Amino acid sequence: MIVLIILGALLQVVGLVGCVMPWLAGPPFNFIGLILLSAARSWKPFSPTFLIIMGSLTALTMVLEYALPLAGTRRFGASKRGFWGAFLGMMVGVFVFPPFGLILGAFIGAVAGELSAGKDQPSALRAGWGAFAGMMAALAVKLIVSGVMTFYFIRALL
Repeated sequence: MIVLIILGALLQVVGLVGCVMPWLAGPPFNFIGLILLSAARSWKPFSPTFLIIMGSLTALTMVLEYALPLAGTRRFGASKRGFWGAFLGMMVGVFVFPPFGLILGAFIGAVAGELSAGKDQPSALRAGWGAFAGMMAALAVKLIVSGVMTFYFIRALL
């Protein structure tokens, strides 16, 4: 059982680090760590409702990681080409320039999409800034969710 607790603690650290590394999904590691601690302690530290809520928040953060940059792009006035440029930039960036390709790809894709739509450079850069702002919002959400799970993990240990 101690092995599960140690592995769960390691997953908490990996989860927090994963929040700032775009190629490493943080919250799922934190959630698995909670599950391991629960299993090691005969499912007593956390209620099923708590685990369902944390699992739902984990899934939501995974969706928001991709949705918020796109929403930011739209919020900052991007056209459809800017929106799709940000989306394609994120997808390509993950594979072409890890670990920061997700962030740079969204920015570059939004700017390129806007320029291809005939927008002027300041408008295109504003759309790129929207993608970046959305990415930072997603990072904040991931850090909060992972931080909460790490807090409860440590609290359950004490």
